[in-house]
Amino acid sequence: QGMYEEALIQFEKIQDTDFQAMYQLGVMHYDGLGTKEDPERGVEYMKKILYSESPKARHLKFAAAYNLGRAYYEGCGVKQSTEEAERLWLIAADHGNPKASVKAQSTLGMLYSLSILKDLKKAFFWHSEACGNGNLESQGALGVMYLYGQGVRQNTKAALECLREAAERGNIYAQGHLVEYYYNRKFYSTGAAVAKRITENDDIDMLAEATDCLPTYVAKGIAMAAFYLARCLQLGRGVQQDEAAAKKYYSKACLLDSGVASDLELAANLGRI
Repeated sequence: QGMYEEALIQFEKIQDTDFQAMYQLGVMHYDGLGTKEDPERGVEYMKKILYSESPKARHLKFAAAYNLGRAYYEGCGVKQSTEEAERLWLIAADHGNPKASVKAQSTLGMLYSLSILKDLKKAFFWHSEACGNGNLESQGALGVMYLYGQGVRQNTKAALECLREAAERGNIYAQGHLVEYYYNRKFYSTGAAVAKRITENDDIDMLAEATDCLPTYVAKGIAMAAFYLARCLQLGRGVQQDEAAAKKYYSKACLLDSGVASDLELAANLGRI
């Protein structure tokens, strides 16, 4: 915290002539780093950068637009507006430019997967752009879209390529979907072994930070793995039957993501899994 406070003092001294300092001040005020959280002020700094005509601000415009989009989406420091968030993220994503905000490209993929602006073809397009530019979260999302034919023709081969590579790079959501795939194909011992490994670490925030993936999707991935492991333990599929351990993993799945757990429980009750 002391280092942030010192940095804040130095950035404030040079902000009028240094856009990088202005950008850092925006982030620090928005997130409350080294100073009291002041999202309105953070937004003000980001707008100055985005709408500046100075060539010295050009390299920061994509990042500023992404951050402003986040502010509008969350309604933090400004009035909430999903439409304005979308507009700003489209500026930040710059048609898939690898030098633009790859985070914005991936975020648009997520945004167009939601019911309010649902357009799975657009979601697939933006996840493809972000994945091509190295984004791990979008690589996992692409795998799921190929697997279930969402916004693209179903392609199991392409799905497994995306999911396996994303899983190897640490994408927990992709790992959870691989467990589901193995289970559905009756590769129970493989699925249970992968699920056991995934569920050993449930520090969501640490895993999200390490992989730069959304905590929500990290939790969903572990919840899926925990549920399928519980199912294997309950029925003795690929592992020795153990009712007590099954209950423990069912509880874990519910705690991590009750929506995922209830959907899978319904599928189990209907005899689908």
